[in-house]
Amino acid sequence: MTFKILTDSTTDLSEKWALEHDVAIVGLTIQLDGVTYETVGENKLTSKVLLDKMNTGSQPTTSQINVGQFEDVFKKYAKAGEPLLYVAFASSLSGTYQSAVMAKDMVLEEYPEAVIEIFDSRAASMGEGLLVMEAVMARAEGKSLTETVDLLLNLRSKVQTYFLVDDLNHLVRGGRISKAAAVIGSLASIKPIITVQADGSLKPIAKVRGKKKAQTECVRMLLENIADERAVIAHANAVDAADNLKELLLADGRVKEVLIEPLGPVIATHVGPGTLALFGFSTDDRE
Repeated sequence: MTFKILTDSTTDLSEKWALEHDVAIVGLTIQLDGVTYETVGENKLTSKVLLDKMNTGSQPTTSQINVGQFEDVFKKYAKAGEPLLYVAFASSLSGTYQSAVMAKDMVLEEYPEAVIEIFDSRAASMGEGLLVMEAVMARAEGKSLTETVDLLLNLRSKVQTYFLVDDLNHLVRGGRISKAAAVIGSLASIKPIITVQADGSLKPIAKVRGKKKAQTECVRMLLENIADERAVIAHANAVDAADNLKELLLADGRVKEVLIEPLGPVIATHVGPGTLALFGFSTDDRE
């Protein structure tokens, strides 16, 4: 029996791709200059508008998906008798995962036969997106929901993520890293590199002088133990830099396919303008 796939707007997968691959997306919200915006749908806040506002001093915040929103979504699939796999934003970075767990318990009380699997990606942005893409491929190959969850469990620890940010203070403001960890990011020409750890939390792991050297170091770290020929780049209004990363990856020869996506507004809120991110599967587990 086939199943439905649900994820959230932190994956940074495009809604066009999601529609083409039968993936539903539920959105976190963003508060910007006193207004609350959706991150999914026709009237969603775009990354461009958000980043332009941030460049002029706005300080947006994000809100997790609440229990009631998940309850409504889960009930829809339960009523239709459709098994559901929800691939969630890292539980260590948001309360969204826990909201989903609470909603599942509520829905199962009313629909005890419903099948709802909630998978903590322990990842963000296209790290989470890569796991959704793997789930889509598994479903297309005829794998069951249980088999797909087992596959994701094996892949989750292999997701490698490297964020190259211009200003760590955005992450401090959102509570994602400590003030002490951000001090180095305020030094002129020093570019901090952040990774997503095994539990989904963020950790600054390197500080490199100069953007070009920092980009080269990100590529080196991703390629060190890369497991396949695919890599993903995400960026916050940094198209030229993203193209440069793609050239560096392809020049090495181990990577044959590079996908470039803009960072969605939720992740962009926390990392800020100019951010670059690299993603891929590694042969080794992340620490």
